[in-house]
Amino acid sequence: MSKIALFMKAAAIGLLCLGLPHGAWAQSASANDTARFLAGMEVPADSALAKFVREPGWQQHARYFDSAWTQLERQQLSKIRPWTEQNLKQRQPTLYYLFSGPDFLYADAFFPGATTYVLAGLEPVGPMPEITERTRHSLPSLRASLNTVLNYSFFITADMRGRLNASQLPGTLPILYVFLARAGKTIREVSLVSIDKDGLVQAPAPQGTPGVKIVFVGSDGMNRTLYYFRTDLSDGGVRRSSFLQFCEKLGTGDALLKSASYLMHSDGFSKVRQFVLDRSQSIVQDDSGIPLRSFKPEQWELHLYGTYSGPVEVFANRADPKLRELYRKGNPPKLDFGVGYRWRGHDSNLLIAVKKSAPTASQR
Repeated sequence: MSKIALFMKAAAIGLLCLGLPHGAWAQSASANDTARFLAGMEVPADSALAKFVREPGWQQHARYFDSAWTQLERQQLSKIRPWTEQNLKQRQPTLYYLFSGPDFLYADAFFPGATTYVLAGLEPVGPMPEITERTRHSLPSLRASLNTVLNYSFFITADMRGRLNASQLPGTLPILYVFLARAGKTIREVSLVSIDKDGLVQAPAPQGTPGVKIVFVGSDGMNRTLYYFRTDLSDGGVRRSSFLQFCEKLGTGDALLKSASYLMHSDGFSKVRQFVLDRSQSIVQDDSGIPLRSFKPEQWELHLYGTYSGPVEVFANRADPKLRELYRKGNPPKLDFGVGYRWRGHDSNLLIAVKKSAPTASQR
């Protein structure tokens, strides 16, 4: 090849690289490798990210997550799994975890057998995470955004949103990546999507409800799908979006409601409340989810766990005297893990609501 040809080829490569973040050209990596890197876990030796795991900043990041997950496993996850196995007898392939933010961590802990997870919150999805010379230095911000959920079992939405927006790794996708990797999942496919006016998943569109679709596998090798959508779940919000139409196409599922700000206790969230009641075979929730008055005795069988001490101070006006009385009379079994706003464990509560079978003709 002549010197002129070599020069032209080098110039062409340079032009192709213009506009890319510094370091992105040489450091393209799979979604799974990126997730492991963000989670402080080793990546394959042939990964484009392998050279970065030797850096002191990443090694500090890895030590933080190793310690945090060891504590989380001991105090929470290792206790939730046997509780789930013992108490959740009816399980559907689809889990609706609304008001969740990017909390795949507890979706997987309570419903490990689901094949489709639907998460929703107000936090933005963000772009596809890429590890570049610049974004590598945002690992401390990622750790900070995960601090409350790792220590207290819930996100503080406004705090997390502020940290995510200020980071070079914005949005919920980096957090979903961390949870999937640390839960032992292998990410197969990631695509940014949106929901169109008919409730169908499509490519990202300005008028659609923005989201992400992640296909992953666990230890059983089965493909599972995780959806996260940024959407307003108030009555006005669901009228403007087609999120509930999308969910309706998935059919009957189970539901998880935790640290949901007591929003469904108000009339302004009646549509999403009714959707969960209509489309769930079982509902696992703390007292911040659906109010007790919405569970009609002829339709639902209720099982109480833990202790009801009333809402934390910021939600003090959502105290439920009837729920308190049920706990007093029923003396339900205690929980040995914390969940929701009362995360310390000794004063946490959970309710499992199981939909009763419709009576047969001979029973009517």
